Amino acid sequence: MITRQIHSIGLSAILTLSGMIASMVTATAQDQLELKTEKVAGSVYMLSGVGAFTGGNIGLSIGDDGVAMIDNGLPALLEVLKAEVAKTTDQPIDYLINTHAHGDHTGNNVAYGAEGSRIISHRNLRRSLVDKETQGPGLPVLTFSDQMTIHINGDAARIIHYANAHTDGDAIVYFEDANVIHTGDILFNGRFPFIDAKNGGSVDGAISALKSIADLANDETKIIPGHGPLASKADVKSTANMLETGLNRVKALVDDGKSDEEIQAANPLADYESFSWGFINTERMVNQLINDAR
Repeated sequence: MITRQIHSIGLSAILTLSGMIASMVTATAQDQLELKTEKVAGSVYMLSGVGAFTGGNIGLSIGDDGVAMIDNGLPALLEVLKAEVAKTTDQPIDYLINTHAHGDHTGNNVAYGAEGSRIISHRNLRRSLVDKETQGPGLPVLTFSDQMTIHINGDAARIIHYANAHTDGDAIVYFEDANVIHTGDILFNGRFPFIDAKNGGSVDGAISALKSIADLANDETKIIPGHGPLASKADVKSTANMLETGLNRVKALVDDGKSDEEIQAANPLADYESFSWGFINTERMVNQLINDAR
């Protein structure tokens, strides 16, 4: 038990968003920040970082009704983000949808809120930002419990809450006509996910959410992940399968009385090494599975 707690504390210390963001911003000079814009489908675009860490992927719906933005990157990205958006539209951001409370997705809430963008989120996300003493303009002004819909640019953008997945305030945005889903950090495409247990996330919740997203999608659905390249339904199912398989393997080892060190030595994610990346390597993902399995 003591070992498991040390693992959990170590993971939390490495991956708490404030620490992660601070280290990334310190290591990245302002002039290194760069975004690229990709037309996804219909009125929907995806903005993603090039090279240096800029935060999560950003979605845009642009059309005659105005502009809706999904997430908004790190604070250091603000001027780069505005310049990149201006390449596609000169309209202001009417709606700003937050998929979850982490600073690499909400870092520019205050700036856009002060300019008149109406911020939308799940009610738990607003509570998290209040607890973090976010300035008034950065707080959501429209909140929901289960789901809500914005009718914009000839499409119905359904904002759907999934409980206790990446955090306790996660939402996806599903553009029904364009057949595009922005998952926030419920999906790290091709990577082990960061599951923020301290803020209500869980492996079981993440698996359930990923399966639900896969059910919502079809083979033509374009999926904007929280991090990583544009994804498909198959990518969502692949991540769900990895998590479910890994958790079942770890639970079996726990039930067999294995210690944390013995479980790590068994390497239950050996066949998923391709998911390992800078912040969540295989050892840390196994630690997360152990914490959820015990």
